[in-house]
Formats: sequence, structure tokens, C-alpha cells
Amino acid sequence: MKDLLNVQDYLFAIQDVGDWEGDEEHVAETLNDLIHIAWDRLPDDSECEFIDETINGIWEHLRGDMAVIEADFEELVDWVIHYVDSSLDEKM
Repeated sequence: MKDLLNVQDYLFAIQDVGDWEGDEEHVAETLNDLIHIAWDRLPDDSECEFIDETINGIWEHLRGDMAVIEADFEELVDWVIHYVDSSLDEKM
């Protein structure tokens, strides 16, 4: 069902992330990279609602969290992988 959705619909523009005291571009780029990683990790047969909840959950968890700016990118990648894998485990 993943083919019914487009990862581009979930990506953030600079103005979408809110005020990050001048780091809005960095935050948007980081979030978009994390969304692409999560997207690639989701199975192609995932239900649209599950994909939507999982991808939107990344922003819900990280919104306003300084880890988006302060953490190493690899730590954020590890978090996203764990988040997606945990979501998949819960689904089963």
C-alpha cells in the first residue's frame, strides 16, 4: 500500500518547523532525512494509516526537542530505526 502514498507529502519546508532560533533550515533538513530513512524501512505492504501514523509520529516525538539540533545525526538515525521497528513490532 506504500505505493499509494508519496514520501514527498511528509517532508518539511523551513517554515513548517517553527522557530528554532535560526536553525530552522537545519531542523527541516534533519527531519526530512529521518523521514526518508523511516520511509525506506517501512515494508511496501504497510497500510496507509500505519505509514501515516509512523511518519507523523517522528515529528510528534521530536517537535521542540533540542536533540534535533544537539544530537549526532547517527544517534537520531538509530532512534528512528528503533522507533520504526518498535512500531512494526507493536503492529504485529
